[in-house]
Amino acid sequence: MTVHRPGTRGASWQAMDSGQLLLIAAAGMLAVAAIAQTAATGVVQVSDAVAFGSLVALGELLRITLPGNRESAPIAAGGALGYALLLDIGDRPAIQSALQVIVITAGGMIVGALPHLAAGRPAKLAGMASRLVAVACVAFVFRPLAPTALMQNHWWVALAVMTLLVVLAWFVDAVIGALIRAEELRARFSVALWDELRVQLPLGTAVGASALLIAFSSEVMGLAAVWVFTGPLLVSQVAFRRYVGIRTTYLETVRALSRMTEVGGYVEGGHSRRVSRLAVAVGRELGMSETDLLELEYAALMHDIGQLSLRDPIPGGATVLVSAGDQRRIAELGADVIRQAGVLDQVADIVMRQSEPSRDPGPGPGPPVASRIIRAANAFDDLVGSSADRDRAAAALERLRLDTAFEYDPGVVEALSKVVGRRSLSLT
Repeated sequence: MTVHRPGTRGASWQAMDSGQLLLIAAAGMLAVAAIAQTAATGVVQVSDAVAFGSLVALGELLRITLPGNRESAPIAAGGALGYALLLDIGDRPAIQSALQVIVITAGGMIVGALPHLAAGRPAKLAGMASRLVAVACVAFVFRPLAPTALMQNHWWVALAVMTLLVVLAWFVDAVIGALIRAEELRARFSVALWDELRVQLPLGTAVGASALLIAFSSEVMGLAAVWVFTGPLLVSQVAFRRYVGIRTTYLETVRALSRMTEVGGYVEGGHSRRVSRLAVAVGRELGMSETDLLELEYAALMHDIGQLSLRDPIPGGATVLVSAGDQRRIAELGADVIRQAGVLDQVADIVMRQSEPSRDPGPGPGPPVASRIIRAANAFDDLVGSSADRDRAAAALERLRLDTAFEYDPGVVEALSKVVGRRSLSLT
């Protein structure tokens, strides 16, 4: 077994997949080539470079983590895009080339990442490389166009071109992020891309708007526009940081509540956490969106909370071994408890319907996919528990397959088999 220790820097490099390493290498070579070319020409407007480089460095220092553990630096991205889209600064034209934009952006990112490294936090090189590539795409397209009469004399043409390029940068960053997440999480690329676009859209809109304001207002206000129009983006970033903090606290609260059944001796220790991880992995294998996966995680964590109402605990907490009536009663009681929160009605419905057979002969479409996943994942963990015995896992999967005619969804069981197989291989 190979053990990675996330606390060491060497392990952080080992944890990267080949796609991330290739992205970082490409961005590094791009930055080195840009530095060499800029040093050879020697044409740099120092005041502009210092102002925008400082803004990028500040943005990297104040980077945030979005839902799904996505790292983002909106202020840095807005500043770099604004620098790439400049037409004039005061009464003088912006003379920076595309390669100079890359140099200043890369330099600012490195300076902004140094305090994180000094504090022992990871550098997040993949995120930095993704943003650098997105900015480079914009710079290579726009900088040759900036001095032309069409851009200088027709503001509406310049606005249209800038807007399209801002959208391009956002899309490039989202595609790269989706490729990385799809490989890391073994998710479908189409689902990962949709999740990436959805999560990044609000903040991406704020970043693009700030970049456009900086680019146009610099002609009137000079370099003061760099800091004036960073203010709204900073406010947006603070709001996003608070939202992420609330969401994280919410999830931790649900995880703490889910342990009540373990502390009370109703289920085996770690059961809820194992079922949750297994259910999310199966849901991802089936192509569920990130929003649906979050609801699935909540429901899987609290799927056994109804056992707290039992007078006598089930031996081992294995609900798969009790009657269908007892399973239904546990699910209904758990759903009633969850509904008391007033904000988890969908999660409560998933928990309640986990007791229904996946192929209910009655009218209607049957239980939702999330309920079917929890039913199968819970049964598997009831039979296997914390054991790493591959023969025991194989026997549990075979038992579930025998019941796919009525009890369990065959598609879910097949996805569960793939997930369990990958985990078994990772332990060898």
